[in-house]
Amino acid sequence: MSLKSFAAKLFAQKVFNDTQKWANNPVETQQKVFANLIADAKDTAFGRDHNFDNITTYSDFRTHVPVRDYEGLKPYVERVVKGEADVLWKGKPIYFAKTSGTTSGAKYIPLTKESMPYHIEAARNAILLYINETGKSDFVDGKMIFLQGSPILEEKDGLKFGRLSGIVAHYVPGYLQRNRMPSWETNVIEDWETKVDAIVEETFTEDMSVISGIPSWVQMYFERLEQKGNKKVGDIFKNFSLFIYGGVNYEPYRAKFENLIGRKVDSIELFPASEGFFAYQDTQSEKGMLLLLNAGIFYEFIKSDEYFTDNPKRYTIGEVELGVNYVLIISTNAGLWGYNIGDTIAFTSLQPYRVIVTGRIKHFISAFGEHVIGKEVETALKEAMQGTDVRVNEFTVAPQITPDAGLPYHEWFIEFENEPQDIDAFALKIDAAMREQNVYYDDLISGNILRTVVITKVSKNGFQEYMKSIGKLGGQNKLPRLSDDRKIADALS
Repeated sequence: MSLKSFAAKLFAQKVFNDTQKWANNPVETQQKVFANLIADAKDTAFGRDHNFDNITTYSDFRTHVPVRDYEGLKPYVERVVKGEADVLWKGKPIYFAKTSGTTSGAKYIPLTKESMPYHIEAARNAILLYINETGKSDFVDGKMIFLQGSPILEEKDGLKFGRLSGIVAHYVPGYLQRNRMPSWETNVIEDWETKVDAIVEETFTEDMSVISGIPSWVQMYFERLEQKGNKKVGDIFKNFSLFIYGGVNYEPYRAKFENLIGRKVDSIELFPASEGFFAYQDTQSEKGMLLLLNAGIFYEFIKSDEYFTDNPKRYTIGEVELGVNYVLIISTNAGLWGYNIGDTIAFTSLQPYRVIVTGRIKHFISAFGEHVIGKEVETALKEAMQGTDVRVNEFTVAPQITPDAGLPYHEWFIEFENEPQDIDAFALKIDAAMREQNVYYDDLISGNILRTVVITKVSKNGFQEYMKSIGKLGGQNKLPRLSDDRKIADALS
């Protein structure tokens, strides 16, 4: 065992002990975070506009601070972007993470000197808790790759702008710098396909032990490695033992990944966003990710099926229930207040609080009142693939409301790596799994309002070509699992 590996185990034990303290006192931890946020922001423009001086309880906060999305907070953000201080948070942000909004165009999410350390610590602690639980630490001596956006930042009026993954690249600890790949020269390549090819050339002969990124883009990297070496990724990188991912559910990709690698490897799921690092997988034996209650974020939750009603009830951590789909609302030490990030989650455990991401509140299908969500389509596909050699590269789902003939239906666009022998039987398996999960969908099928699922096959690399055509190939960009309209469907048809 190397000195670095031994030190990692000692540090991992300390992080585990520290985590236990706040995880075992969730309500008290969130109350402290809440009080600190209000105290630190009371003299900001937002704090004055929303009577922070008079907020002493959560009930006060709920009265004075409405739930907003980016559009609602945008007037304040624009003031900060123009260089004004003490608007949403004390002082000025140190960065703005630039993201693609579905309705707002580009979104600029502030990152402050108070919020930035939590983005770094959370990713580090996820790995350390894995080490503490499994005892595996040899991988710290190998090479690690993080597929991410360019670290080149723009600067305007003393503020720096960039993609979150590119900003984080500037904070890689010194003890990882020798192990970390790709090189700066490769990392700054903007064109994603060119960048992946360069990463393949740079890493092919290295001792890669940890690989991290959004599954869909790591898959492209693996495929090109396999093409170059004419062998499995696990044979190219014999010590590859840990895959770290976030952004999308890994399950639809798992069979394809294991085939590309040639064996199973451990994985850690993360839940990062420009708005905050919310959760990470803290154990290999339980479902869900540990919600980070001590990370400068105060959480509220609104039941998804009530979100679009007038005045929906807002819940705090001590009031949530298992298995309920919630919209995640946050207030942070980066100056986001009562902010709807757009993600929906469900709790898998209340001791400690663990969550899974179930989808996006704006990404659903409810053309007929069925309100199908991302988790349901991912689960249905996983169940249909069980016990088969079917492998899927990518998929998305959209309603077909006006078919040329027959009843309307949900159309599944699937890029297969290995196709099912009987595509219609496979579609019926998906449909049965959907009906089992969603009673409204089941009623529509039973009542002959909808016909069963129809699968449309997408050609090899069809989804990559689509993402490229809209300027969203690679990086942090993700294909929506489902849409309530036909924009993506028509582009793929």
